[in-house]
Amino acid sequence: MKILTRTIEFSTKGHTDIIDLTPRIRQALAETGLQEGQVSVFAIGSTTGISTVEYEPGLVKHDIRNMLEQFAPYGKNYEHNKTWGDDNGAAHLRSTLVGTSYVAPFTNGQLLLGTWQQVIFIDFDTRPRQRRVALQFLGE
Repeated sequence: MKILTRTIEFSTKGHTDIIDLTPRIRQALAETGLQEGQVSVFAIGSTTGISTVEYEPGLVKHDIRNMLEQFAPYGKNYEHNKTWGDDNGAAHLRSTLVGTSYVAPFTNGQLLLGTWQQVIFIDFDTRPRQRRVALQFLGE
């Protein structure tokens, strides 16, 4: 068994910006040469999220944002904001709801994802950011 770690970096717009990571994960997997195992996808940051979706405009641009706005709306006077003098309390709550990691198996050097399933990164912060995601491959 081998353990190989890679990091991918990219810029985001904040405010529930959603990025499809699937092509980058597939490329990193191909570069490892591993055939069987799993990859752990971990968002580095406490105002981020990792999940899977059908990456289509209605869901990505509207439905996910609308759902999260119901649970943790931006602009509310959160205790976090009072403590730190900032405005991203909603971002931290959204990160807690969605989670910051996902594990996907792979076989024959290919991710085992559904036909319409993509791995996404979500930036919940209230400003553009430079983000990093760790990919840790375990396999042979």
